[in-house]
Amino acid sequence: MKWNDLNDAACPLARTMGVVGDRWTLLILRECFLGVRRFDHFQKRLGVTRHLLAERLKRLETIGVLERRPYQERPLRHEYRLTAAGKEFAPVLLAMQDWGARNLPSEEPQPFAFVSRETGKIVTPVVTDHDTGIELNHRSVSMVLFNEQEQESLKPPRAGSQK
Repeated sequence: MKWNDLNDAACPLARTMGVVGDRWTLLILRECFLGVRRFDHFQKRLGVTRHLLAERLKRLETIGVLERRPYQERPLRHEYRLTAAGKEFAPVLLAMQDWGARNLPSEEPQPFAFVSRETGKIVTPVVTDHDTGIELNHRSVSMVLFNEQEQESLKPPRAGSQK
């Protein structure tokens, strides 16, 4: 299955993976949050080929995560800026960076950190429910299917029943 095949999936996680499910796209988004806006700067910092970078930037622009704005007339050059949808991805990157730092340690120093604009201190992300404030984790939530038939097929057989 190709990444584009996930674009029309009913599952929002599958659709999201269709957009950001490769390393280059995630790293491009990381660079955007670090303030990188120009094609040559992305390429220099990431070491990605021009073709691949152009393809990923175009995809992010097409789906509305980035917008392209001209910054120079002759020759015409553009910069890439996060849209509102792109900025909404910040907590996802924050959570991924935190998970990686805790579960995939490196001997090298961490190249960046997320800090509070208010205090300047490094933040520790916690995902909470908007309505209740309860921390969301594997103990406090369950993933359930909306399709009843699928739910029934995943239940273990009852004692004494024949299948």
